[in-house]
Amino acid sequence: MQRKGTSASGPAPVARSGRFATGPAKAVAQFTESISFDWRLWRQDIAGSRAHARMLQRVGLLTRLELREIERGLAEIEREIEQGKFTWRPELEDVHMNIEAALTQRTPAGAKLHTARSRNDQVALDMRLWLRDHLDQLDAALRRLQRALVELGAANADVVIPGYTHLQRAQPVFLAHHLLAYVEMVERDRGRFADCRQRANVCPLGSGALAGSTLPLDREAVARELGFVDERGRPRISQNSMDAVSDRDFVVEYNAAAALLAVHLSRLAEDLVLWSGAEFNFIQIGDAYTTGSSLMPQKKNPDVAELARGKSGRVIGNLMALLALLKGLPMTYNRDLQEDKERMFDTADTVLATVNIMADMLGQVTVRQGSCAGAAADPQLLATDLADYLVRQGVPFREAHHLVGTVVALAEKMGKPLDQWTSEEFQQVDRRFGADAPEVFDLRQAMERRNLAGAPGRREVQKQLARWKKTLAGH
Repeated sequence: MQRKGTSASGPAPVARSGRFATGPAKAVAQFTESISFDWRLWRQDIAGSRAHARMLQRVGLLTRLELREIERGLAEIEREIEQGKFTWRPELEDVHMNIEAALTQRTPAGAKLHTARSRNDQVALDMRLWLRDHLDQLDAALRRLQRALVELGAANADVVIPGYTHLQRAQPVFLAHHLLAYVEMVERDRGRFADCRQRANVCPLGSGALAGSTLPLDREAVARELGFVDERGRPRISQNSMDAVSDRDFVVEYNAAAALLAVHLSRLAEDLVLWSGAEFNFIQIGDAYTTGSSLMPQKKNPDVAELARGKSGRVIGNLMALLALLKGLPMTYNRDLQEDKERMFDTADTVLATVNIMADMLGQVTVRQGSCAGAAADPQLLATDLADYLVRQGVPFREAHHLVGTVVALAEKMGKPLDQWTSEEFQQVDRRFGADAPEVFDLRQAMERRNLAGAPGRREVQKQLARWKKTLAGH
């Protein structure tokens, strides 16, 4: 936070009114200040103040001259903050009082800006505006992550790897199919954030401290100016003043969606960590996204992926902190709510940075096709295909499952892989194995057979890659 700089001297508005004989104790001032983190709302605070001032002029509570002076002062403050020349004063507690104080020092009209406005509805407005801006940034980053996943899959469209359950080899899938699973996860994340944005896109300004105002405000005009409108351009304003100033559902909802996104990123990171290890050796992560060891010179550690996995914990923790913060609060505004902003900011910073670096890292991943082919050649991956073969011969699936289990056990006992068995050996287990039973273990044919919608067959995976390329092309 920039604290250095100069500002005009003179009286400034303070949060404590004439009700108090003295100012707060120094320790209290330090304990209660929020400017050390809520300064980040400055752009939104100024935007809200501009819209509020224009509305006050239209309803006759400011003169045209006073409005011009306020707008000029806010523009000067905006430039100073952008240039790092604005002095943030902790004794003024928060971003709202700092900007109002600076404005009042520039023009007496600044003292009228807070007409019919409370810091309660002001901070609710600022947070909604800030979160709306962040969600637009995050959506663009999520699209970029989806493109990186699709591009990596398309560049390795013929690579087959084992799919896993219980971290044990299960059935063969195309690598692209595995990566597309994360594209689908991220798309659901985008939907949740879009829902969150819609509910955050409601203007609370005009709710005052908790009971609105007796002055003739035009709340809908302010909402329109700040973009709080529906798909038809109609203003969206809060309908209950008490709810408006105490509502932080939109922050919780955002943090909940972000926590799930962080879990998805963590799962992707875990796959990358596993695949880059010598035991899998499916991929190599570029040097720029790995680190070495201070002791062991041969090491190449997937630290970026590990940190992405680890940072999910703080995002989940922020959600829990918010829920605990809100659970016992009576109506309406309580100072406890000051604690919401750091949780929102930290989550926003963490997920946006993680999404961006994961997208960058995926662009520096090289697939080791030989290792993938070797793992996918394990004939036991097609044991279920052998059971399906028997089903096509009229064998009930449960019986087919048992027969193939018997074959697998014999193969392990004999030390002879399933793809080396002859038709005669299969028929010794059961006569319903035909002469074509060994053909089940042709991996290429096996992948061609997997063509149900959503399955990992070649044709279906190509279809999904094409669909996502088209979908992402315009973003």
